[in-house]
Amino acid sequence: MNAPSRLEEVRAELLRAERSLQAAQSLFAQDFLEDSLSRAYYAILHAARAALLAEGLEVSSHRSVRRLFGFHLIKTAKLDVRLAKILAEEQDDRFLADYDAWFHPERERVEKRVTEAAEFLAAIKGFLQH
Repeated sequence: MNAPSRLEEVRAELLRAERSLQAAQSLFAQDFLEDSLSRAYYAILHAARAALLAEGLEVSSHRSVRRLFGFHLIKTAKLDVRLAKILAEEQDDRFLADYDAWFHPERERVEKRVTEAAEFLAAIKGFLQH
């Protein structure tokens, strides 16, 4: 079996991002707030990985996605700095949602994160079309 091309990898990451966003929206509608936060973050993670792959960068860890996204896409002004903030905040909330049994986010907070995940994905899609 042949290794996937870079374009195929980018498309696979975008598809995963879209599916994670759909899951986040569905979970939010059903009031599974912690799980919705987690899926919103994964939508962003996969979108960020797609953008990095398009730049020729392969990343495996969450930390390296955040670091390389900032260094290669934000500091170079290829993408708006707001996206780095969204990535960081979503990552922090995902950690709480997945690992802190005492964390119970407000509905408004989760709605904001899901909305930001959709905005992030749209921005990455726009970036990839150029």
